[in-house]
Amino acid sequence: MAGMDLALFLRDVPDFPKPGILFKDITPLLADAQAMATAIGRLAGFDFGRVDKVAAIESRGFLFGVPLAMRLGKGFVPVRKPGKLPWKTSRVEYVLEYGSDAVEIHQDAVHPGERVLLVDDLLATGGTMAAACELVQSCGGVVAGCAFVVELCFLPGRERLRGQRVEALIAIP
Repeated sequence: MAGMDLALFLRDVPDFPKPGILFKDITPLLADAQAMATAIGRLAGFDFGRVDKVAAIESRGFLFGVPLAMRLGKGFVPVRKPGKLPWKTSRVEYVLEYGSDAVEIHQDAVHPGERVLLVDDLLATGGTMAAACELVQSCGGVVAGCAFVVELCFLPGRERLRGQRVEALIAIP
C-alpha cells in the first residue's frame, strides 16, 4: 500500500533488553500481512544498481532478507553468529559498547565481483552491519548497499557505514 505509514506498526518497549533502552519492536509489522508486503516492496524499490545476492544478518534481518531476495529473484546469503554455519567460514569481530561480538559467512557464499545487498531490521550503532560489509568484501564481493527497516538517526550507525549507500524505510529522529 503506497500511503501506508510503516512507523505505526512499531511498538516501543521501555527498558528492554536493559533499563534505559527504548526497544523498537517490529513484531506488529511482521504480524500484518499488508504492512510486511509493503515493507518488502519498498525495500525492493530502493535503487542499489545491480544486485546479484541479498545477504542478511541473523536473526531479524532474515525476516526481511529472504522475502526480499525472493522478490528480487536473487540468492540469499545468511550472516550468522559464530558456530551456526556448517561449512568453512570467514569471521569478523567487532566492538560493542559493552564488549565484542562476531559474525560469520560461508567462504563460498559470495563470489568475486558479485554485488551484494545487505539487509537488517534496524540500524543503531552500525557495528554489526559494518562487520557484515567486511565479510562480503573478504569473499571478493562488492557491497551494493545496506538496507534497513528502521534507522535510529540519533545513533552513529550511518556514520559508521560511511562510504556505503544506506537506505531505511523508517527514520526515528
